[in-house]
Amino acid sequence: MTETMRAAVLRGVRDMVVERRPVPEPGPREVLVRVTAVGTCGSDTHYYEEGRIGPFVVRDPLVLGHEAAGVVAAAGSEVSRHAVGQRVAIEPGVPCFVCAQCRAGRYNLCPDMRFFATPPVDGAFCEYVAVHEEFAYAVPDSVSDEAAALCEPLSVGVWACRKGRVGPGTRVLITGAGPIGLVAVQTARAFGASEVVVTDVNPRRLELAAELGATSTVDVREGAPDGEPEVLLECSGVARAAVDGIRSVGRAGRVVLVGMGGDELPLPLSHVQNNEIELTGTFRYANTWPTAIALAASGAVDLDRLVTHRFGLDEVEQALTAAARDENAVKSVVVP
Repeated sequence: MTETMRAAVLRGVRDMVVERRPVPEPGPREVLVRVTAVGTCGSDTHYYEEGRIGPFVVRDPLVLGHEAAGVVAAAGSEVSRHAVGQRVAIEPGVPCFVCAQCRAGRYNLCPDMRFFATPPVDGAFCEYVAVHEEFAYAVPDSVSDEAAALCEPLSVGVWACRKGRVGPGTRVLITGAGPIGLVAVQTARAFGASEVVVTDVNPRRLELAAELGATSTVDVREGAPDGEPEVLLECSGVARAAVDGIRSVGRAGRVVLVGMGGDELPLPLSHVQNNEIELTGTFRYANTWPTAIALAASGAVDLDRLVTHRFGLDEVEQALTAAARDENAVKSVVVP
């Protein structure tokens, strides 16, 4: 195996270069994964364009990319879950395992989480990554490399549906038909939702939402959705969409805030109180990869349909800005 690899490195705002770096040395319980596909996320684009997301600031050169899959190329001395050659989807955050949140099963809230592409932890826009064996999940041959990588955004959809307690017969409103909204549509239907209404302002994305299982779609420039959903999955990050969506939720409904927008949101408090609406945020996910892989492998969720653009490591900047150039872009994938 070569001792060095190529990596796309963010040196500053809109300053990306490809350079050679040492191949990571896996620890005793880590596997070295040869990366085969990496999805791009809005957070990657935000780091590229702004150099920060809230308190997370890019102060040193950083490798972006956290939606990753690949093939095990080497294993540490204590690894027992995977053999060389195994295809895996990567959960990109490894917690401390011992804090109160980890012990309670909420490891996504671990204060010492080391998450790919979150400063100062490097991500997967490179040829090899090392990851704890417990956070690399075997995928069957029926799941493509790109779909394996997109089990990460699918996990966001799975976690949102779990938080909203979506089940058989649930009426769901999803605001925002971006990649997360589109996986949430499919996950809600797979969980048994009888009605899934999707709103957006992009006709092509609304069309895709309908093709992927939405029972109806609404272009909010032309009107508002009818009915009272039991669950709102707010995936747009747009304050107006969130507030209007909350107002539409019926008695004893659930609101799950998934999209990342501004730091504050005007809350229709009387509607929330008078109807005893439950409102929660989401932060990443926990224990979702087995479900995500099963949904992708069974065909209940079609992740390959989301991929609209493909790029190499030398084209990461184009991958991160594809949506700004092409209104039909949904998900760009980097193939190292």
